[in-house]
Amino acid sequence: MTLPSIYQHKFAEKLTILNDRGKGVLIRMYNIKKTCSDPKTKPLFFTEKTMEPSIKYINKKFPNVDARSSTQHLGPVHKEKAEIIKVLNSYYQSFVDVMEFRDHVYELLNTIDASQCYFDIHVNYDFTKNYLDLVVTYTSVILLLSRIEDRKALIGMYNCAHEMIQGSGDPSFARLGQMVLEYDTPFKKLTEEFGPHTKAVTSALLSLHFLFARRNQSAEQWRSNQLLSLISNAAAMLSPASSDVMACEYLSLEVIERWILIGFLLCHGCLSATQQCLDLWKMALQGSLYLTLLRDEVLQIHKITEEFFGSLKGGWLTACGQLHRNRRAFLRTTVRELQALLDDQPGLLGPKALCVFVALSLCRDEVNWLVRHAEHVTKTKTPEDYMDSHIAELLFLMEQLRNLMRRHFPIVQRYHIQYLARFDALLLSDIIQNLTVCPEEESIIMSAFVSTLSSLTPKQVDNKEKFDFTGLRLDWFRLQAYTSVAKAPMQLRESPDVGRVMNLIMFHTKMLDSLEELLLETSDLSAFCFYVRPFDKLFAVTMEEPAMLRFAIAFPLVCSHFTHCTHSMCPEEYPHLKSCGLLLCNGFLEEIARQATACILDACAEQRNLSEQLLPKHCASTISKARNKKTIKQPPKKGEPERDKPGAESQRKDRSVVTNMDKLHHVLSELSLSLNHVPSFSVFEHTITPAEYLSSHLETRLNRSFVSMASYNQAMQEIMRPSEVLASLRAYLAFIQSLGQFTCVDASRIIRNVLLQQTQPLDSNGEQTLTTIYTNWYLEALLRQASTGAIVLSRTMQAFVSVPREGEQSFNAEEFSDILEMRALAELLGPYGLKFLSDNLMWHVSSQVVELKKLVTENMDVLVQIRSNFYKPEQMVSLLPRLTSAENMLKRMTIIGEILSFRSMAQKGLREVFSDRCPFLMGPIESLKEFVTPDTDIKITLSIFELATAAGIPCDIDPALVAALSNLKIDSSSPEEEYKSACLLLVFVAVSLPLLASDPFSMYSVEIDGYSNNIHCLAKAIIHVSAALFTIHNKNIETHLKEFLLLASVSLLHLGQDPDKLRSKNRESISLLMHLMVEESSFLTVDMLETCFPYVLLRNAYREVHRAFLLSKLPTH
Repeated sequence: MTLPSIYQHKFAEKLTILNDRGKGVLIRMYNIKKTCSDPKTKPLFFTEKTMEPSIKYINKKFPNVDARSSTQHLGPVHKEKAEIIKVLNSYYQSFVDVMEFRDHVYELLNTIDASQCYFDIHVNYDFTKNYLDLVVTYTSVILLLSRIEDRKALIGMYNCAHEMIQGSGDPSFARLGQMVLEYDTPFKKLTEEFGPHTKAVTSALLSLHFLFARRNQSAEQWRSNQLLSLISNAAAMLSPASSDVMACEYLSLEVIERWILIGFLLCHGCLSATQQCLDLWKMALQGSLYLTLLRDEVLQIHKITEEFFGSLKGGWLTACGQLHRNRRAFLRTTVRELQALLDDQPGLLGPKALCVFVALSLCRDEVNWLVRHAEHVTKTKTPEDYMDSHIAELLFLMEQLRNLMRRHFPIVQRYHIQYLARFDALLLSDIIQNLTVCPEEESIIMSAFVSTLSSLTPKQVDNKEKFDFTGLRLDWFRLQAYTSVAKAPMQLRESPDVGRVMNLIMFHTKMLDSLEELLLETSDLSAFCFYVRPFDKLFAVTMEEPAMLRFAIAFPLVCSHFTHCTHSMCPEEYPHLKSCGLLLCNGFLEEIARQATACILDACAEQRNLSEQLLPKHCASTISKARNKKTIKQPPKKGEPERDKPGAESQRKDRSVVTNMDKLHHVLSELSLSLNHVPSFSVFEHTITPAEYLSSHLETRLNRSFVSMASYNQAMQEIMRPSEVLASLRAYLAFIQSLGQFTCVDASRIIRNVLLQQTQPLDSNGEQTLTTIYTNWYLEALLRQASTGAIVLSRTMQAFVSVPREGEQSFNAEEFSDILEMRALAELLGPYGLKFLSDNLMWHVSSQVVELKKLVTENMDVLVQIRSNFYKPEQMVSLLPRLTSAENMLKRMTIIGEILSFRSMAQKGLREVFSDRCPFLMGPIESLKEFVTPDTDIKITLSIFELATAAGIPCDIDPALVAALSNLKIDSSSPEEEYKSACLLLVFVAVSLPLLASDPFSMYSVEIDGYSNNIHCLAKAIIHVSAALFTIHNKNIETHLKEFLLLASVSLLHLGQDPDKLRSKNRESISLLMHLMVEESSFLTVDMLETCFPYVLLRNAYREVHRAFLLSKLPTH
């Protein structure tokens, strides 16, 4: 072979291109196999019933399918020929790519054999590695091709459609069909093909013997050799980690195994001829049960071996799983030590960078072995060998080492740029000068190496210059190819120093410009994307292991590796890989956040229990004991254990006693370390923020927890008091605020969001909130019972109080409606929540007003006459009996008064809370309200009153009531009729008041400062409803209220002249309603009342009711 032909073969370039091309073709075969094996993604033609006969015919006759004369069988194909061409074109071209790839591989392998190239991993590393990679890649492509069940149908159907359209079959079909038939039994054909290449393949594989034996050791051997330990020899800690062939140190053991096992299967004749080959092959067989072809496509190597060599069985399988389990245990300990030391002393990353890549490569191999065998080994006597609950720590340590290298990359660059310029360049120059034979081409390349390296300076690192030594490394690859040919003038194996130094230089250059490529080569875990089931299972066992919780974040971080699975030759699989990666990542983070949230809420519940012990209701027993200290101590009753005082739980006699709170804090700390590990990371261009998952879960669970605190039972109408719920809520919030010491979540934002959602009718998940359930309860339980007389408004206690009635009362109303409870309710619901409560109350008020207007309409004529003749006693005597439903009207007005009274109490609670929380806002609002005068425009007045009401400030005119009543329309009546109806409603109420005197429950009670039938609420109802109605009609409120006073006074005065004592029984008590109305209204004064109802009557009435009260308290004799 002449010298020019050595350079013209371009082995380096062809091996580089074919390996990359082969990877792309392999991925396309994989994608076709997966697509066609899933009914959901398979081409539609293969799932249609009408196409089944055609597919069977094509498979039977392949490759001799006559598209012209077989119309009977290929009729469906003819109908859809255009669509078939369109859909199957990419499939067909992929098979053509396989054929072309095979042709180029044939040509290159034959040329390499003809050139009598030699391979030695320690001398021409790149040349040998790329050669073996090509052999394995080519074999994998053929094996995957043979595993595509529909390959004949895909190729044959496309060719038939092509012939039907174009008149002739595709030019490549004949050779393609023949190739597919040849590889029906792939290994038989492959062994035939590689017969001529046995010498080259065997020499390359035998060069691996020493390397594989040295690296493929048990954990005990690694431990005795102090593998990866930087502190075993402290004196050499700063010495650079080096080797004759640096790349061999971090070369994947899995890759070496695959080279050896597949290589010897293809050239199995040498196993019987050479003992060294047999020993190497047996050694490789002991490592794995399954070899990776691509992703989750594997080769069951022992099964295939037994088919080839039936007599060889057994021995090497016994300790396979245990070997790898022990290796993982060793790596966890050793890599943890390595990571801790490098993290503390990052300067060591310069000289010890090789150790990092060796550690990453070993860890990656063990992780891949585990996940591969966990998926494919289904029946085993030792399942513990194929499941590892501590794998998360190994994954986590790998991420830590990767991050260390990225974070301290400038340190690594500075170290190695000086190494290259001040040592490697000088050493290489000396070696070149001592070469006995150095042709011109090789001399030019090596001289260029020296000049390139000599020009490097540390300032380039300081200036953050981008380095690119791709050309230099390709030149070294070329030089290996040139000097590995048998008849080359310069033989690389005769100058081992050149290879040794150049391999060292190659590693050092990668430290300057190819860190990410090296990290990808040594620690890529993208295989997990295709092993979803074991990936999920490993995560599940990790979450069950308390010690591993802090490393759980490693699983989502691994999903960021999945982007490395993609290849430019198969862009159609990108969406699937992306969705898979995001789905897994999301699932892992959701589960971590779920467990962290559960832990947080359990801790909150513990704090709530402690807080509940401090509630006033629990202090009775303590007070009782304090009062009876001097009495004889009574023995405790059975079933009544001694209660510990609050705070006793903090007194710890023995630190070894672990409380539930200790356990929760520990688990929360572990999970928080996991979530806090990285602020964010990327998965397929999506930025993932782990802390946000916790925030989201926490918001949802807190909303549910706050609602559950109320213990609302709609059927039984049971609920917790607002003050107790508020105390529990504060205990929760106090713990949530302390989360800052555990997690990086924004506790303040979470609290704001949750509390704000609780002020709305529904939360962000569409579930009920405290606002909704308390609104429902107060309306359906408290106010409904108040309307039946079971609950009375006590003006003295400023609360609703229960009237003891057998079988009717299930709760004490005063415990839910006093000042403290209203204040607590205001804090829980906030202004928005109270507005929702107010809107619901106003809806009920407006419903009652609608009914009242109907009653007014029924009595319209009589009321008009009464209004005109109220000063004529003779006519009034005849008119009043004609009124119907007067008691019904008074009852509805009383209900309105009860509702408005409750709203007033809630508003008062809101005002107190608002004044305490926002005094700087309350002052200006109050001042603004004071500027409102009767002459102010009504729209402006209502706007200011609406602002004041939102702060809980009472107003002369209730804007919420005005808004509710203004929306009422009855029978499309005109404004004049509505106004007339409003006036007559007051007339109706005024003339009906005397009817209350006959009610036995209308006796005024001094204790509650009201009436047992709640008619004292009439004052608020009359004043506020009339103010709202006349505001709507833009009439003078004071004038109409004076008219009401006059009518009511005349009616009550007539009551005093009624001879029927039964009807005037409680006349004095009813008279006090006049004074209550004046007190309630800012539009009325005592002087106005004096003009129509003498004050002396009120004074006498008060005296009578008080005298009756005192008499009732006297003991009976």
